[in-house]
Amino acid sequence: QVQLVESGGGLVQAGGSLRLSCAASGRTFSSNEVGWFRQAPGKEREFVARIRWNGATYYADSVKGRFTISRDNAKNTVYLQMNSLKPEDTAVYYCYANLSGGSRAWGQGTQVTVSS
Repeated sequence: QVQLVESGGGLVQAGGSLRLSCAASGRTFSSNEVGWFRQAPGKEREFVARIRWNGATYYADSVKGRFTISRDNAKNTVYLQMNSLKPEDTAVYYCYANLSGGSRAWGQGTQVTVSS
């Protein structure tokens, strides 16, 4: 069973940067897709970014050019570098890892708050 733990969230002013980390334990996910979703108050959870086993990356239009997803398979960790943050980026950010058999593991979430 895999466990995901996010860190790196916090309060930042608009235009600032944060780097989120998601560390996996219990199994390696070097051959799996991993990524990030976010959920703002009163809104549905939405896709942010993902990275496949081969390094291919995909982003939501709202974060393209500002956010960068990367992974360190040796550390079993995925990162989300967030630059030029906007107040509308305020949300709880969740990392996930796709597992064999079609299931998905989720982290507990980390709060990101961007002040104007």
